Parts: sequence; structure tokens; C-alpha cells
Amino acid sequence: MGILEVLGAFVTLNEIAVLAMFLTFIFLLFRGVPVAFALVGVSLIFVLIAEIFLDPFRSNFRDVIEFDRTGIDYQRLGALGSRLFGNIVQNPVLVALPMFIYMGLMLDQSGVAQRMMHAMQKLFGGLKGGLSLTVLLIGIILAASTGVIGASVTLLGVMALPAMMKQNYSKPIATGTIASAGTLGILIPPSIMLVIMSDQLAISLGDLFMGALFPGLLLGALYITFIVVFGLISPNSMPAPEKTDEVGWPVVKEVLLAVVPPMFLILLVLGSIFAGIATPTEASGLGAFGATMLAVLNRKLNFKVFVEVARSTLNTAGYIVGIFLAANFFAFVLRRYGGDEIIENHILGIFDNPYMIVAFILFLVFLLGFLLDWIEITIIIMPLMLPIIQGLELAVPGFGQVQDPAVVWFAILVAVTLQTSFLTPPVGFALFYLKGVCPPGVSLSHIYKGVIPFVLLQLLGLGIVFAFPALTTWLPSVAYGN
Repeated sequence: MGILEVLGAFVTLNEIAVLAMFLTFIFLLFRGVPVAFALVGVSLIFVLIAEIFLDPFRSNFRDVIEFDRTGIDYQRLGALGSRLFGNIVQNPVLVALPMFIYMGLMLDQSGVAQRMMHAMQKLFGGLKGGLSLTVLLIGIILAASTGVIGASVTLLGVMALPAMMKQNYSKPIATGTIASAGTLGILIPPSIMLVIMSDQLAISLGDLFMGALFPGLLLGALYITFIVVFGLISPNSMPAPEKTDEVGWPVVKEVLLAVVPPMFLILLVLGSIFAGIATPTEASGLGAFGATMLAVLNRKLNFKVFVEVARSTLNTAGYIVGIFLAANFFAFVLRRYGGDEIIENHILGIFDNPYMIVAFILFLVFLLGFLLDWIEITIIIMPLMLPIIQGLELAVPGFGQVQDPAVVWFAILVAVTLQTSFLTPPVGFALFYLKGVCPPGVSLSHIYKGVIPFVLLQLLGLGIVFAFPALTTWLPSVAYGN
């Protein structure tokens, strides 16, 4: 009896192939192969394997693409390209993606964050933990106006970390505060991850933006509460400066002048969506225009800056769209192996309780966050989980207004989970963004120690959103209820 027959007594050949596809993809990533090339390469390899070894699969696949023993009929395979072009490149929702990326990058160049940092330092700098509070508040504002994690973490690190070190802050608490504040951009709208989730889950982007607002602010509130309490328990970890200026109306006025422009931009983008004046795609254009105007008003915009922002926007958007195309090809081949049904049957067979199934999926997403970037998880894993969530009897309130409230709730839960994975050692991406701008004397171990309490706070926030689904569906229902 051959090895395939022995394995077939326990699992099907298709199940072996689905598992092998994922393992081969992860192996190629660890070998340094670019994500898009790894996805396409694995897909082509397993199409050929199906042709040679798996007759049951070949009969299913023949309805879509014809093969011969020498390789692949690329003329027929080219039909997949036109389908991908129509579903992705011509997708109006994804037009918002480069606009929000441009908005975040232009805000980084506009000097808004530096101005807020300078003003808020005067307001809170005299308090124990004042610099940490300043970083968290700026992180919340940046998250609601940029949505780009790498940019937020790097910018906060460059601006705040030297000042914290000069003020003798504990290195772990300083780095932990900066890393956690910067990762809020993945959740608080407008988030480019939510844009992609909206497309992959076929749900309203406006619902996701509104649904993510309260959970994002909840995490921000948990961070601030922790800093205040920790400052009382361990004042030496976040000492107040020896000399501070008196806080009066001039300082308050400076803070208002620094905060009002980005807050107006947030109101312009999110307010236009919430009020129904503009679609998310239209609002992204308003945000890009508003960020450009802020750069003009702060005298930071010139031809060199514009070219750099435009080039970075093109690179980032092109990278994401490239993975989009490759991941859809990967998902197409995976489905021909019956991967979606195999994954659904195995997950549904683990637990009887639907909420335990959701918790298990979130645990898998958390683990995958150690290996994959959020883009691959969002594009590959989320569509596979969608039929599972839709088939569960989840009592998520839609208040009669929100379509697919369970899917909206699940998407926000995944967003919070991925935010947690950004901070979790040893491979959290935010940790390496921050390490790249750390001054001498701040090691990766300091960052690891510093993020631990914030990871625990994120898990607490995840538990609260899990226990109270209305946090994600009430605001969308109010917006559409009138």
C-alpha cells in the first residue's frame, strides 16, 4: 500500500493538498520570496500537481481551465486576468485606498504632528506621565487622520522618544507607549485595512468605519487609563520635568491651534461619511485634498515633497494591489481543491457553540499575525471565514438598519486582533518600525518589555468588544436610521 493510500484512510488528497499549499507558501516567505511571487508560484505549482496526480480535482478544474501534460494552457488562464481586473482594478471601493494612503503620507509631511507635539508638551509636560499622555493623544488623532501604522509609529518615535529619554523616562514604558499609540491607525477610521476588509467581505465601508470608531476609542481610553494609574504607582518611571512653564491661556490657545486643523480634517472625512453627504470613496478624495491644504498652510509643501508623497503612494498602493491580484489567484486555486469547504467543515467540527468558533478563528488570526502581514491575512483568510460567520447563529444586534451585523462585528474583532499581533513579540511589525528610529541605548528587549502591558490591554479591549457586539453596530444603525 502506497503512502497516499495510507494517508487517504485518514484524510483526503484534497485536504493534504490544501495544507501543503499553505505550508509551501509560508516556506517561500521564510526563504525571502516576495509575497506576490510566492502566492502566484504556489498556485501554479499546485495547478500542475492537480493535473498530474489528482484526477478528481482535474475533472472539477477542467470546467474552468484546460491543461495538457506539458504544462498550462496560458491562453485559457489569461481569462482569469480579465476577471481579476474587473473585480479589483475597476472596483470603485478600492479607489479610496491610494487616496487614504496619500492623505496619511501628506499629513506626515505637513508638520501637523510636530506642531501638536510641541504644543501638548507645554500643556501636559509638567505632569508625571505627561509625555506619555501627549504621545497617546497625538497617536489617537494621527490614527483618525492617517491610518498608516508604519508612518505613525516612526513619526511618534522620532518626535517623542528623544524627549522621553531626556526626561529620564523608563525605556520600556516610553517605547511601549509609542508603539501602542502608533498601531491605533490600523483600527480607528479611516483605516486602509478596513477599506480592504470591506471589499473582501462585501460589506459597507461606511458600516466598518463607523463600527470601528468606538472600539478604537475604547483602546485609546484603556491606554490613557493605564498611563495615569501607572504614573501614580511608579512615579519614577515617568518623572515630571524639573522646570515647566506655567499653563495659561496662551498655552491652551497654542494647543487648540495645533489640534483644530487635523480634527477638522477628521470631521471632513468621517463627518461627510456619517452624515451621508459623501461616499467613503468621495471622502477619501476630500481627505487627500485637505491634507494637501494643511501642508500648504504650514508652508511644508513644495515640488520635492509632492513627488516623494506621490511616489510613496504609488509604491504602497501598487504593493497592495499586487498582493490583491496574487492572493485572488491563490484563492481561486485553493477553492478548486475544495479548500473553502474543507476549512469550513474542520472549523465547524471543533465546537458546537458559535461564539467559541468565532473565538477560535480569532485565535488562528492572532497566530497567523506572527507569520503573515495583515494584507495577506485580510485578503486570503477573511473570504474563507466569511461563509462560516454567515452560517453561524450569532445574536449580533443590527437595530434593523445594519446589513450583515455579524460580519461587521467579526471584521472589527479581526481588526483588533491584528492590531494586537502588530505589538506582540518577537515579530510584531510595529516593534521593528520603532527599533529603526530608536536612539542608541534603546534595545529591542526594552521594546518587548514595554509593549507587554499594552498587549494585555488590547486583549481586554478585544474581550469587551466580543462581549458587547453593539459597540460595533450601534453607530452605523444610528447613521442609517434617520
